[in-house]
Amino acid sequence: MTRLVDLSMPVHKGMMTFPRVVPPALLMYETWQEFAEGIGAAQYGATWLTASYLVIQGDHIGTHCDALKHVRGPEAPGPEGIPLEYCYSDGVVLDFRDKPYGYGITRADIEEALARINYTLKPRDIVLIQTGASAYNTEPRYLTDHCGMTAEATRYLISQGVRMMGTDAPTFDPPVWAMFERKQFWEAHLVMKEEDYWHLENLVNLDQLPPCNFKVAVFPIKWVGTTGAPVRAVGIIEDES
Repeated sequence: MTRLVDLSMPVHKGMMTFPRVVPPALLMYETWQEFAEGIGAAQYGATWLTASYLVIQGDHIGTHCDALKHVRGPEAPGPEGIPLEYCYSDGVVLDFRDKPYGYGITRADIEEALARINYTLKPRDIVLIQTGASAYNTEPRYLTDHCGMTAEATRYLISQGVRMMGTDAPTFDPPVWAMFERKQFWEAHLVMKEEDYWHLENLVNLDQLPPCNFKVAVFPIKWVGTTGAPVRAVGIIEDES
């Protein structure tokens, strides 16, 4: 039996977003009835058709995937350039909920977490970093109370053939206050300058996944030229029962 786990944050007005990222706006500009009347169908009994919305949403809202353009600049590909073969593969959850807020996850931490679940990484695995932050992603502390990846840990995953990674926090790096405290800014993000890798942010429900032996689908919307794109992330578990 196949069980699906929704790993995506709901997108709505007033939701929690990264500092200085404008929350989304969803505006209905034509109702179901107005649409039906406008195309002339209402007079024939079809009085309830398509409602029309104007959706204004940034490219780093909710569960999303960062594109290379996010770090490399205008000449790099946007979400349209994310290889699909890296968006569906075996998943691995590494649990770092025991780490203090602001902590930078190291290569040794990754190796220790893999040893705990007795798992050896292989090329194209999708590695999901569990910080625990998604448990309070509607609260202000979501932006401050989590750990994050270092450049060293990110490069280690890449060296093992991992190209798609993700976190249940608002940024793949430690929170902004920790970056200022250590004077180390966007270390994990900046690995994208030299390496083709992609990461997901704002995942949810990682606690509903096993450590391994499941699939992950994280296909981004094919926006062209943006620095990221929304993703409907799903964990796919094959239960034996």
